[in-house]
Amino acid sequence: MDVIVTPAEGGTVWQLTDLLGRSMGRITASAPRQFMIHPGGHASETMAGIQQGPHASLDAALAEIERHTRGVCRRNPGEDQL
Repeated sequence: MDVIVTPAEGGTVWQLTDLLGRSMGRITASAPRQFMIHPGGHASETMAGIQQGPHASLDAALAEIERHTRGVCRRNPGEDQL
C-alpha cells in the first residue's frame, strides 16, 4: 500500500494518507530522535503490529511503514521538504 506524506503543524506532524486521500494516521516528533507512528483511519488494521517508535528520524519511521505495508511512502505532490 502506498502512502502519501504531507507535513503539517510546524514541522512536528506529518499526515499519512493513501492514494485515494483516506487518512492512515500521522507521524509526530516530540523531541530530537523521537518520531512516533500513530496509525489511524482504515490503516489501523493495515498497520496492526507496526513498530510505532520511537524512531531516530522521520526517514526511519517512513522506512518502518514501508517494511510493514510493503508499499512506498511518497511526498505529497508539490511538497519539496519533509
